[in-house]
Amino acid sequence: MLSTDDNALITQTDPGTPMGVYFRRFWLPALLSEELPKPDCPPVQIPLLGERLVAFRDSSGNVGLLEARCPHRHANLFWGRCEEGGIRCVYHGWKFSISGECLDQPAEPENSKFKEHVRAIAYETHEAGGIIWAYLGPKDKKPEFPEFEFTVLPSSHSRATKRLQECNYLQNLEGELDSAHAEILHREIMPGESMMPPASLVRPTYFIAETESGMLAVARRDDAKHSYWRITPFLMPVYTVIPSAIGATKILTAAVPRDDRNMWGFTVSWNPDRPLDDVDIEAVTSGSVSHVRIQEGSFRSVANASNSYLIDRELQRTSSFTGIPGIRYQDLAVQEDQDGPILRRDEENLGVTDQAIRALRQMLLSGAKNLQMDIDPPQVKNVSAYKVRSVVVRESPLEGGWLDIWESGQPDSVKREMSDWKRTQIALDRSGVADIESASPVFG
Repeated sequence: MLSTDDNALITQTDPGTPMGVYFRRFWLPALLSEELPKPDCPPVQIPLLGERLVAFRDSSGNVGLLEARCPHRHANLFWGRCEEGGIRCVYHGWKFSISGECLDQPAEPENSKFKEHVRAIAYETHEAGGIIWAYLGPKDKKPEFPEFEFTVLPSSHSRATKRLQECNYLQNLEGELDSAHAEILHREIMPGESMMPPASLVRPTYFIAETESGMLAVARRDDAKHSYWRITPFLMPVYTVIPSAIGATKILTAAVPRDDRNMWGFTVSWNPDRPLDDVDIEAVTSGSVSHVRIQEGSFRSVANASNSYLIDRELQRTSSFTGIPGIRYQDLAVQEDQDGPILRRDEENLGVTDQAIRALRQMLLSGAKNLQMDIDPPQVKNVSAYKVRSVVVRESPLEGGWLDIWESGQPDSVKREMSDWKRTQIALDRSGVADIESASPVFG
């Protein structure tokens, strides 16, 4: 559990809050490239980290991200016209470039130089992997763009989607790192099976290791002869890579605060070895796995609180633990309804399978508090550490080590770098769970 003060600190990301300042030191997904399909198309409103922003594509196809308020008298630039290299406010015609430079003030005297002294607040953008990314922090602290694997692949190898999720970002992020729930919440019951899964599946042993980009949440489940491993990378500050088998299509998720009570959920499926095939595209568009189908004209899921997430009680009685169709819809139902949009973590009761959640909270809180003492987040300097993959291995010998299993699923470039890394097994406490406060990093 967290104290009331720490719960407020970790969930509040508006401008000027400690976590808001911290998040602004990282590149974050802001919108999909397809939301701005061509030069001078209509602008898009983007609430992000408690700020009202407007994104637009200028006549050359470059993307601008400006504070929504026109610097003149604070009319919303969303109503503006995109034309001739900028966005023009419809109230008085002031026009701004993607850098925030004021290009025109039609009502001012013809020879006025007033526009040279006016700028709109503009943020840095980077377009890659079907996503337009934003950096909202100090310009002199702007880091290199992280080397997510899918951002350097041909466009045919990846597909990105976006959803509105009506809860604080942390509820989704904690769910992504909670391996114990996967065998219960997402359980499909075959004929003749018990409603509850075998104890070996619902009682994983955890290993937590800090990495150069965040941490690894390692869950091991044992039967009489074999171990079943699920290894989830968490990449600071909001990214996870969903566990998948070696060689399978990979999935990254991002829980980006829209404000303190809502978030943008970005999901990217990619395959480093080939274009996405019909099975991959079906997984993206059907809403049956990690992506969702959204309502026409919005990014709200078709399964949502207003329709009880399409729950089917007969299906729940016979073949689905929840009766809710689709893995992400099941996540939405429980995450959006944990005390409402903001979980009261001072009242919860964490168990032994919540080790990754404890570690996640500690890392975020420490990062924000360190930045208050002018200690920059070290992860932003390790851009190559963001290209890691998740791993799922079934029927591994019981004596196998998790570090070798994780390394076996990484791209060749990561494996080459690992030859120079310090490979230290985490010292385990009596419960068999690594203590992140005292554990040595896997990579030194």
